[in-house]
Amino acid sequence: MRGGMSKAVAVLGAAGLLAVSACGNSGGDSGDSASKDVTVFTWWADGGEKAGLDGLVSVFNTKCKDYKFDNAAVAGGAGANAKQVLANDLASGNPPSTFQAHAGAELKDYINNGQVEDVSQLYKDFGLDAAFPKSLLDNLTVEGKIYSIPANVHRANVVWANPAVLKKANIDATKAPASVDAWIADLDKLKAAGVKAPLATSKGFAQEMVLEVVLLAELGPDKFTGLWNGSTDFNGADVTAALQKYAKLLTYTNTDREAVDWPDALGYVNKGQAAYTVMGDWVAAQQLSEGVAESAYTYWPAPGTAGNFQYLADSFTLPVNAKTPDGAKCWLDVVGSADGQKAFNTKKGSIPARSDAVATDYPKYQQAAMADWKKDKIVPSCAHGAACTLGQNDSILSAIGQFSGKPDVPTLQKALAAAAKTS
Repeated sequence: MRGGMSKAVAVLGAAGLLAVSACGNSGGDSGDSASKDVTVFTWWADGGEKAGLDGLVSVFNTKCKDYKFDNAAVAGGAGANAKQVLANDLASGNPPSTFQAHAGAELKDYINNGQVEDVSQLYKDFGLDAAFPKSLLDNLTVEGKIYSIPANVHRANVVWANPAVLKKANIDATKAPASVDAWIADLDKLKAAGVKAPLATSKGFAQEMVLEVVLLAELGPDKFTGLWNGSTDFNGADVTAALQKYAKLLTYTNTDREAVDWPDALGYVNKGQAAYTVMGDWVAAQQLSEGVAESAYTYWPAPGTAGNFQYLADSFTLPVNAKTPDGAKCWLDVVGSADGQKAFNTKKGSIPARSDAVATDYPKYQQAAMADWKKDKIVPSCAHGAACTLGQNDSILSAIGQFSGKPDVPTLQKALAAAAKTS
């Protein structure tokens, strides 16, 4: 909550200028009690996300006994509210001790604005250069430097389905449709069986995730990635064809999609009002936290995307002029450690970024995801910051929102092409 940040500011104010000067990165932490607060800024305020954060805190409290965790979580769909609050705090020179950010292109804005420190040396100090797979380190590296430490890896291209609803249309729930076209055929069967809105979705990034899995399925991993690095033409005929299929998919969705969030869409599936929803694998933790039996749902890679692992990673940074920098470094040590990643990921539904994790320590879904992470083609997600900057994603979300209200493929394609060229 925003109150967490305000509390930290108030404590610093009461402690006076001595505490403020001691929080500079060059000076380390002072000995007074106020500077021992480690303000951790996230958007993990409830559900499986809050449970995962609590797991990290439990390890922090054991390994970093000289410091006190100060929760500055801000609630709001996928961090939209938190990012705005963070932007204001960074612009006013009031950074937290550390803040959550998606690893990858999303960090470019903070890097270009000089708001985050290079933490490459911490990788050597903590042994993370050997613990993390080279493919992930390559994705994290910007001009030879790394600016965050990932706590996990999530998969974005997952469809969550209700087998009981699929049974109404005699659809086999044990395997995904082979393509987007086959998925549309099944959606027609479901509507004929009386399921009015068989594909549940919600506002903002949830619709972006539907768009991304259609583009990935229709273009393939290399051309999909090329949309974000400039090697694929967003104005191409193959993109037009994919967007037409995305427009078709939206016709099967709930009419209140602009008024609900992703847990609501998942609820439509759980209650039997819809058959499918496209969402990242944090759904596994959400289902666990809400007591939904594993037999009540199933999941597979989105139709046409099998063999591709569309990834995102939650990571933590060391802001320039961070509060309690040595305490923040202790937090980052916990984030990258084997104990911290186990405590976090077994609760949040994601998989560890470390390659030395023991699969049997994790629930059923994570074991399958860990196996796919090792063998599948790794593809970045734009919706969750691995492929796109914050500015690009804001423009894409705006285009998708307008399309939801007034579907027009040429207008959407033009807007997406323009967004991809922004920084």
